[in-house]
Amino acid sequence: ASTMLRASLAPGKMQDVPLLPSLDYEKLKKDLITGNDRLKAFLLQALRWRLTTSYPGEQRDTVLQAYISNDLLDCHNNCQRSVLKLLNSKSEVVRQYMARLINAFASLAEGRVYLSQNPTLLRMLEERLRAEDKDSLTWENVLGALQKFSLRRALQSAMIKDGLIFWLVDVLTDTDCLSDYTLEYSVALLMNLCLRSAGKKMCARIANHVLKVLANLLGHENHEIQPYVNGALYSILAIPSVREQARAMGMEEILRCFIKEGNAEMIRQIEFIIKQLNSEEPLNDGVVSDDEEEEEDEEEDHDIMEADLDKDEVLQPQLGELAGEKLLTTEYLGIMTHTPKTKKKLFAGVHQSIDEPLQRPVTPSYHRTSYVMPENDTSSCPHRDEKLQSPPSRHSPICGGSQSSISDLCISPSSRTAGFTWLQTYYAYIFLHALLTLSISSYSECPSAFTSKPKIPRTPEGHSTSPRKGKVPAIAPQFSQSEPQQTSRSSSSGSSTKSRQS
Repeated sequence: ASTMLRASLAPGKMQDVPLLPSLDYEKLKKDLITGNDRLKAFLLQALRWRLTTSYPGEQRDTVLQAYISNDLLDCHNNCQRSVLKLLNSKSEVVRQYMARLINAFASLAEGRVYLSQNPTLLRMLEERLRAEDKDSLTWENVLGALQKFSLRRALQSAMIKDGLIFWLVDVLTDTDCLSDYTLEYSVALLMNLCLRSAGKKMCARIANHVLKVLANLLGHENHEIQPYVNGALYSILAIPSVREQARAMGMEEILRCFIKEGNAEMIRQIEFIIKQLNSEEPLNDGVVSDDEEEEEDEEEDHDIMEADLDKDEVLQPQLGELAGEKLLTTEYLGIMTHTPKTKKKLFAGVHQSIDEPLQRPVTPSYHRTSYVMPENDTSSCPHRDEKLQSPPSRHSPICGGSQSSISDLCISPSSRTAGFTWLQTYYAYIFLHALLTLSISSYSECPSAFTSKPKIPRTPEGHSTSPRKGKVPAIAPQFSQSEPQQTSRSSSSGSSTKSRQS
């Protein structure tokens, strides 16, 4: 009975997701370098779609691992002609689609590790950021990739040395020409760089300019940027000279104006900033943002694939043209070379109180999801594709039914809502009620009914026939899988035994 009950409550098996066909990466890379611009753009689009539309988990991990193991972007190749050079193509469409693919790579933790191994890529992205129009999708995706790069400490240090903070402050002086995506990623990138001691010192060199820009952003209509503005402001106010400049410009009065209008979370963050502003403590170089004292990049180990990566596609196939997965599997099918890799457990979230301004590097799309987690702890990443899971039984203690016992069903009220749905709890109580009812009736009506041993053993050996010893009579025969005729004969045999004994 317990086996049947567990089987009925066991979560449904996750649907099997097939691995995508392997590709001929040598031919792919050759055409990316020597093909015409239209073919290059279609290939870059198809390769990106492989990443962005694959299911999170083994399918996406295998796609990314194949890209990395075949060095798709030539990150380990310093030749004059490499795939990365497409970022400087004369074709605007090729540049855009190359930037989109790099941004997709940067959305995944292992992709960031792979990209960071090329010493020239960061400089190429920074140059492209300064060269492109601010309203172009190429500019937007380059900025998105750089912001995700800022989750890695070595790349943070390089961006600070390259003076990216000064450039960002200038860009954020006029936000009217920036899209929401660009604005959010610009402010989040600025905050991530300001968390480091070197970044704070850079801001101290232009303290008045930085403070004015951040004060203006506090009142921006896009409320998604507020946590990053607060985090940047809180960080740079750790510098005594910046605090003095802020007091001189009346920053406390400005902040108190926003306390009257903000929500509870923002109000608490602003109160922390005011406390920092009025602090008299000298700069503490031993805080989170310093270099050698903290473990390398553990806090950034998460994946988030944004829908924006595939928005506003400018490239559309004409009649007879192949695109997407059809292009890859028709022209570039390779020998099966998949080597699925077991991923290490990813970092579950930014472990800090939401009352305080952010003091850990984040990326906007991940930060939005990290605050809508349920009360019970989830060890999986918040962005997992929910089509591959069975939500009602996600944390159920009954998993598959192979090792559980009947005691698994005896749950306390405090744990009932965390582990069971109401339907599971209902079935469990029905089973327990039936168990107790049958036990009591067995005591009162036929205390010696089970003294004769069944022909097919279905109960544990050694049960006493005397009810005084407190043993619960085994109920397995009531749920026997024997044929009806066998049950009938067994019953009549039991009755004749009972009459002979009396």
